Amino acid sequence: MAKGKLYTDEFKKQIVALYNNDKSPSNILKEYGIARATLYKWVSEYKNSGSFKAKDNRTDEENELIKLRKEIQQLKMENDILKQAALIMGRK
Repeated sequence: MAKGKLYTDEFKKQIVALYNNDKSPSNILKEYGIARATLYKWVSEYKNSGSFKAKDNRTDEENELIKLRKEIQQLKMENDILKQAALIMGRK
């Protein structure tokens, strides 16, 4: 699977600034060779949080889901340990 291009936050900020200063989106896309969806994603992320990092652009629900998944994983691991301990104790 091909990896996407990696852009610096500084480059992304420059592109968003061009967009916010009323430069035509089609001109930005042609000049810098980025996808339309990428441009609008950057604009949206920067408008919402001032950051391009995924963790800064998550909703409260997404953060809670991640936290709960980690907690479930931890509980499964603890449960497996207790099951093994019970088996060992049962043999004695």
